[in-house]
Amino acid sequence: MVGTSYASKMPLQFHRTVEQIGIWSASSADGFSFVVSYASRTGESLLGRPGFMATWRPLYANRPAIRIVGAPFKTFAEAEEACNSTLKVLRNDRRA
Repeated sequence: MVGTSYASKMPLQFHRTVEQIGIWSASSADGFSFVVSYASRTGESLLGRPGFMATWRPLYANRPAIRIVGAPFKTFAEAEEACNSTLKVLRNDRRA
């Protein structure tokens, strides 16, 4: 891709935000924030519909998060892949 930096091609690197509960976050070099959270019916993490919820929002805009289609996911890897796929779409939309 001409004119695209290496950092904007890299996949998201998630880090655990809160140790005791399942919340991970990542942000892209081009201004998008992603969060994956784990919920269960028993409350061993967040209480709610079981699975990994994935959301995104613009990093520097005070806007609510948008749920990524397909969430909740069965595994963290599925949620992470959905976030990376969403990031690709957002980047393509920004270029259009």
